[in-house]
Amino acid sequence: MARIPGVPREKAGPMVKLVYIFMGRGMKKMTGRAPARGSGIEPVEIWAYQPKMLSGMGKFQQAVRKGHSVDERLKNLIELKGAQMIGCEFCVDLGSQICRNSGFSDEELLALPRYRQSDLFTEREKTALDYAAGVMRTPVDVSDELFARMREHFSAAQLVEITALLTVVNLDRLNAAFGIGSAGFSEGMVCVPPDRPDRPDRPGRPASASAANA
Repeated sequence: MARIPGVPREKAGPMVKLVYIFMGRGMKKMTGRAPARGSGIEPVEIWAYQPKMLSGMGKFQQAVRKGHSVDERLKNLIELKGAQMIGCEFCVDLGSQICRNSGFSDEELLALPRYRQSDLFTEREKTALDYAAGVMRTPVDVSDELFARMREHFSAAQLVEITALLTVVNLDRLNAAFGIGSAGFSEGMVCVPPDRPDRPDRPGRPASASAANA
């Protein structure tokens, strides 16, 4: 349960109600299933306390997600890695199911925390994951050597799209700060664990350690 309740549908303004409807449909389309807990759009319900911010955040996300210079598999990978690093329980649950629904295997999801040691990812993907990890650290840790490796695999336009996507992922720190837990999109299936210590006072979190049976 989040630290504050979201804005209920009956108290939301017309614009926010429309956002709730479209986001609910979008979640089902991306995941292929309904959430096991709650509405499945809890972050949006928290943002709804500030409708103008919700609108601005949505427009920024839309603009970034309309980029097509980078393949969807890679974007899903780096977005899930970024969510894992900031410890967003809602996001790793959702992202794991989005990846699975788009063709990722359980083995690939389980290998993501140790991607450098895995044969399931290409060197291009591993380099992008190195970059994602560097961008998501606080402070940002992107060396000249790492950026040079990225330039070997990606154009300037692709680099901007990847970095913009990671900027969007950083917005999910709001979810972590408000304690928005897993909605259970990956319920009963493999789920990448968030990078944060186990906390027994956090109900509804995805499985830790092996990331199995979230």
